[in-house]
Amino acid sequence: FCESLCYYCACNKIITKQKSRSADYLRWLAREVQLHTDVLGPGQPVSQVHLGGGTPTFFTDDELRELMALLRSSFAVAPGAECSIEVDPRTVDAGRLQTLADLGFNRISFGVQDFDPEVQKAVHRVQPFEQVARLMEDARRIGFDSINVDLIYGLPRQTPESFARPLAQVAQIKPDRIALYAYAHLPERFKPQRRIDVVELPPASGKIAMLSQALAAFLSAGYVYIGMDHFALPGDALAVAKRQGRLHRNFQGYSTQPDCDLIALGVSAIGRMGATYSQNAKTLDEYYDAVRQGQFPIVRGLALTRDDLVRRAVVMALMCQGRLDFESIELAHLIKMRDYFKTELD
Repeated sequence: FCESLCYYCACNKIITKQKSRSADYLRWLAREVQLHTDVLGPGQPVSQVHLGGGTPTFFTDDELRELMALLRSSFAVAPGAECSIEVDPRTVDAGRLQTLADLGFNRISFGVQDFDPEVQKAVHRVQPFEQVARLMEDARRIGFDSINVDLIYGLPRQTPESFARPLAQVAQIKPDRIALYAYAHLPERFKPQRRIDVVELPPASGKIAMLSQALAAFLSAGYVYIGMDHFALPGDALAVAKRQGRLHRNFQGYSTQPDCDLIALGVSAIGRMGATYSQNAKTLDEYYDAVRQGQFPIVRGLALTRDDLVRRAVVMALMCQGRLDFESIELAHLIKMRDYFKTELD
């Protein structure tokens, strides 16, 4: 749920100002949690909790308290567990951030995208730099373990020249982590993107220049390149995990935790249990209907084959270590890399 539409957004979403809709959703979410605990048993240990999208700060404080109480009563959330939440800076103040900390959240992510006012107008997401900088100060004072900022390059009205300023501003406020995403313009697939004027999009060469610029800016500001789209300060848990070879990646991005099962809750959420992946229904009607019938609201899934598992291990090594150790893959999967991947190596 979001109160206003960001034109670049490719997420599953419902734009509404009716706060009652999230209260209804929370009731059905509780029933989905019950379906999981009926099968798994109550009190399964949980080392990470992540609330993503616009919904977390669309919820009222009381609804967030209700949700966290539900999760803690249904699962054994470990002491010191990583509890992270995505935040739209336009929907919070210092008091709200304190509430999140009181509820046990120790990691927070601010959706920024760009600080340039012209770019913000073009994508219908206006939030001044000063507002985000103030929230960062508040989050540090409150004591969050890690603060992330999301940026996007390739948005309308962005140029390598204009993008230099938000890069410098982010380096100035010094978040612990930075996620830098490339904008993919797919208006035939994502309806909100049709509101973006295609002539205002930077050319491919401009996007590459912005990526190169960002890499140089963040490295010179003291960040460690974690891989793909993430940067972290050397003392952050992600950078430490990268140095120690413990880095993992799941549907939420890079993780410091070992390879774990992932219980997905809510509309469109993607879970992973053992050698399977599954995705929940993408609409409220489908989701509510399945849960009403006492069924998991799963609409598609994948059971990984042996070949899938080998390839996943290769992809994970490239994403997390930036290199591939043939011997470790061979020992784990009983294959000869040069034979198994002859086509790819050629």
